[in-house]
Amino acid sequence: MILRGAGRRYGLRGPWVLRGLDLELPARTLVRIEGANGSGKSTLLRLLAGIDAPTEGSVTGRPRTAYVPERFPPALPFTAAGYLVHMGRVHGLPGDEAAARAQEWLTRFGAEEHARTPLAELSKGTSQKVAVAQALLAEPDLLVLDEAWTGLDTAASGELDLAVAERIADGATVVFVDHDPRRLAGEADVSHRLAGRTLHTAATPAADHGPRVRIEATGPPSAALPPGLPGAPTVERYTANPAAVVRLTTTAAHSDALLNALVTARPPWHVTGLSQLPGDDGAPPPDPGTGPAAATIPAGGTAPRQARRSGPPLRATAALTRYRIALLGRSQRWLAPLLLYAAILGVGIRAGQPLLDSLGYAAASVLPLSAWVVRLCVTQEPPAARNVAACAVGPARAHCASLLAGLGGALALGCAGTGIVLLISEPVSTDRTAAVPLFPAALAGLLAAVCCALTGAVVGALCARPVLHRHGWSLAATLLGALLVLVTDGSPAKAAVTGLVSGSLTGTVRIPFLPLAGAVVVAVAVAALTSRLAALRG
Repeated sequence: MILRGAGRRYGLRGPWVLRGLDLELPARTLVRIEGANGSGKSTLLRLLAGIDAPTEGSVTGRPRTAYVPERFPPALPFTAAGYLVHMGRVHGLPGDEAAARAQEWLTRFGAEEHARTPLAELSKGTSQKVAVAQALLAEPDLLVLDEAWTGLDTAASGELDLAVAERIADGATVVFVDHDPRRLAGEADVSHRLAGRTLHTAATPAADHGPRVRIEATGPPSAALPPGLPGAPTVERYTANPAAVVRLTTTAAHSDALLNALVTARPPWHVTGLSQLPGDDGAPPPDPGTGPAAATIPAGGTAPRQARRSGPPLRATAALTRYRIALLGRSQRWLAPLLLYAAILGVGIRAGQPLLDSLGYAAASVLPLSAWVVRLCVTQEPPAARNVAACAVGPARAHCASLLAGLGGALALGCAGTGIVLLISEPVSTDRTAAVPLFPAALAGLLAAVCCALTGAVVGALCARPVLHRHGWSLAATLLGALLVLVTDGSPAKAAVTGLVSGSLTGTVRIPFLPLAGAVVVAVAVAALTSRLAALRG
C-alpha cells in the first residue's frame, strides 16, 4: 500500500490536517505512528483504513482492511456475539464460520461469558474487546489500530499484543497508534512521527538493544511454538521426545509479551526458567534452523490458518444491508414512521371507496415514509461503528447499503398498504358508473407505490449526511422536499399518483411505467452521487 502526496482537510476551505504525505506499507510490517494530540494521527489512520479519501494525492494498493476505533459505541442493539457475526458476514465469512470465530476471539479476550450480553450493558473494557474482536476475526491483510488497547485489562492487552504478532507472521501489515510509548516497544519495524501536517521518520529502538532475558519452557510432545513470537527470539534445544523443550533469548523489553505468548498458546507452554543475561555476553548465537520461523510448523504441528479473502462486493453489500435492516428493526426507530403511515392511511382511506383514488392516496403516503426511513438508516449508526463498516466494504458501499436498507423498509410498508387498499376498496370509478379491472389496478397501485418510495428515497438521501450534517437543517429539508416532489410538475411521484387519480374518473387504469423509469434513473443517480460524497467527505 502506497500513499503519494496525500493530504486531508475537512471542508472546501478548511485548514489542512495532513499534507504531502508519502508512505509505503509493505507486507509483514509493524508500523507505529507517533505525534502530539491534534497532530492528525487519527486522520491518517482513517486514510489508511479507507474510511476517508485524501483531499489531494493518492492511496493505491489498499488490501483487505479492518479497523479498531479508540472508543467503540455500546449503543448498538445487538448482543456481543450477534454484532460479531454480522461483521464477520460483512467481511465475507459464512454465518457458521463467523459465529465460530466470534466465539473464539471472545474466549481469547476473556469475554466468552458476555457473548449473549447486549452491547449496551457491557463495560467500556468489554466493549473494547468486542471492537478488537470484530477486526481480528476477519484476518485482515491490513490491521489499523487507533488506541485499540485503551480500556483493555492486562490479560486482554497481552492477547492483543500476541494477535498483532500473529497477523504479522501471517504476512499482514499492522499500523497502530497508542498513547503509551512502551506499547510494543522495540517491536515496530518502522516508526513515523506526525508534525507540521506531514510525516517524519522517528527513531525505532532496535530489537537487540538492552538487557537480554533467557526463558526456558516445556510443551507437549511435537508441540509447535506460536507463530510470530514477540521480539523475534532466538531458539535452541528444540526437541520433541519426551517433551518439547526450548530455550528462548530476547530483550527484556519483549520478555513480558513473550511469556504471555507462551502461556496463552494452545496448547500452553510451561515456563521452567527465567534469567537475565549480562547484556549480550550470555546470549546464544542465532541458529537459522531453530528460530521461530522454523519452529512454526514442526513435524506433527499445524500450519497457521490462511486468511480468508473478502467475498464478492455485492455479497458484502448485501450482508451490510442486512445488518443495517437489523439495526433499524432492533432500534425501534421504525415505530414513529410506521405509526404516521398508519395514521395517514386511517384518515384518508375508508372501506368501499373507489379503488384507484385510494391507491393514489396510499402511494402518495409512501413518499414521506420513504424519505423518513432512508434518513433514519443513513444517520442511525454511531460514527465509530459506521467507520468500522466503512473500512470493511468502503464508505461508498456502506452508504449504499444504508440507502438500500431504508428503501427496502419503505417498499415493504408501501406494499402492505397497497394490499390493504385492494382488500377494502371498491373496484369502481369515482362516480361509481364504471367497473375497474382489479389486477391491472393492483399492478398500477404497486408500481405507483414503488415510484413514490424511490422518489422519497431520493429526498431522504439528499437531506442527510453526507450532503447535510446538521440535524435541524436535515429534518426541515426532508419535510419540505417530500412536499415539493409531490406537487411539482415533472416529478415521477406526482405523475404516478396523478395517473391513478385521473384514471379513477373514467375507470381507466394507467400503468405508470414511464414515471417508474424516471424514478429509477433519478434514484440511481442520487445514490451514486451521495455514495461518492460519502467516500470523499467521510
